[in-house]
Amino acid sequence: MIPPATFALFVTASLALVLIPGPNHLYITARGLAQGRAAGLASAFGVEAGTLVHIAAAAAGLSYVISRSATLFAVIKWAGVAYLVYLGVRAFTGKDARAGRPEPQPLRKVFLEGMLVNVLNPKVALFFLAFLPHFVDPGAGSPALQMAVFGLTLLLLGLISDLVYAVAAGALGRRLDRAARTLRYVSGVVYLALGVATAFAGRK
Repeated sequence: MIPPATFALFVTASLALVLIPGPNHLYITARGLAQGRAAGLASAFGVEAGTLVHIAAAAAGLSYVISRSATLFAVIKWAGVAYLVYLGVRAFTGKDARAGRPEPQPLRKVFLEGMLVNVLNPKVALFFLAFLPHFVDPGAGSPALQMAVFGLTLLLLGLISDLVYAVAAGALGRRLDRAARTLRYVSGVVYLALGVATAFAGRK
């Protein structure tokens, strides 16, 4: 059983982390601005579905493997960069780019894109490796189970934060509907910026 004091400290630290705008928030905001609240929400749930993958990987010890393998880290990193750049280029060159209206994407596709954006971010895996173990107490039961509990708690807090961004971006997107072309370009810039940030993120 995780000591209540340790869990309370973890929640406090996690709240401080999720309240700081990060790449996931930017991605969700871009989606919400471009396609509305439903797409923003779908991307938020997709991002956190990706977090589930990282939680499972951390509990299984795969994060440690990634942190120790320069080749594996590089493969995952550049796959993520390529995908983000693809999303950015698509925003600028899609068949409806000249018309100004972003082509609505099926929500299932938006969900999967959000999931891929998170899964293909090796920094998230390393974050789980660097952050969660500090709260694991070997004497409090299975370390893997504790990692899962901490990870799911962080996921829940992150999801609440993501949903706020999704709803706000969706509402703003509707008000700026006349500026659809600008919104599309903003989305493209966000994706490309995330790709560049991922490309220059080193292993620390």
